Amino acid sequence: MRITSKGQVTIPVEIREKAGLLPDTEVEFEMERGKVVIRKAAASRRRGGKLNQAMNGKGTVRMSTDEIMALTRGEQ
Repeated sequence: MRITSKGQVTIPVEIREKAGLLPDTEVEFEMERGKVVIRKAAASRRRGGKLNQAMNGKGTVRMSTDEIMALTRGEQ
């Protein structure tokens, strides 16, 4: 396996599956005892954390849970 001129490498499918590395998974690299270690990034840096952060404070309509449920059920 070779590193491309852009610093890219393909992680074998068996390794990705065992590590749970799905497409768009954020990873981080570290040096440990002279070896390069790749691991999933901390939860706050993953897609869900980013999405939550992006959506925080975006709601502008104040509704009660009952009002939201009524809209969901088509009751108005």
